[in-house]
Amino acid sequence: MDLSGAQWRKSTRSQGTSNNCVEVAWSAAGVAVRDSKNLGPALGFTQAGWAAFIGGIKAGEVQ
Repeated sequence: MDLSGAQWRKSTRSQGTSNNCVEVAWSAAGVAVRDSKNLGPALGFTQAGWAAFIGGIKAGEVQ
């Protein structure tokens, strides 16, 4: 997934005094997630994979 021109968006839950900083970028190829404190490699999802991941969070499968 080419993220060279990605526009990263920080999670609203990462604001304030929390040290848990997560950023997400959307592209035609899918969705990427990274730790904004450590700008190393990003975790990439296909659109379907991202939808399944978010669905699992909403269903309480992931905490």
